[in-house]
Amino acid sequence: MLAHLEAPIPILRTLKSRPEFLAIRGGRRSSTPAFLIEMKERPETPNSVEGARFGFTITKKIGNAVTRNRIRRRLKAAVAATAGQHARTTCDYVIVARLAALDRPFTLLLEDVTRAFTALHDNAKRVRTDNARSASRRTGTLKGST
Repeated sequence: MLAHLEAPIPILRTLKSRPEFLAIRGGRRSSTPAFLIEMKERPETPNSVEGARFGFTITKKIGNAVTRNRIRRRLKAAVAATAGQHARTTCDYVIVARLAALDRPFTLLLEDVTRAFTALHDNAKRVRTDNARSASRRTGTLKGST
């Protein structure tokens, strides 16, 4: 009876090891109330993986294991529902959860994911370079700003 109501859940390729997660550091970022997402394009190699890959991080500061797993399941479902239309197949993504992901209505979570993907892939958005970061630390302003 419920079989006709169930929609297939797309399977996400996930990042498994610490070096895979660390490789995303320094890429583009987008922030929402429920999570932070980082993206980096994978260098093309002859035996590279096909499709976008996702990593999910939920720190122990968020709560106990039950709370963290519930947040992970909600974020995975939201990303899986929108990744087909918005994720780039040549990129890796890391989603860092926030506590708001636990109670945020699922429709808003879906909107957050869509908005985050759009912000990450917006070519007009400037990315700070390492030189600009080091200059801003020394002077307190970004390089080129007045």
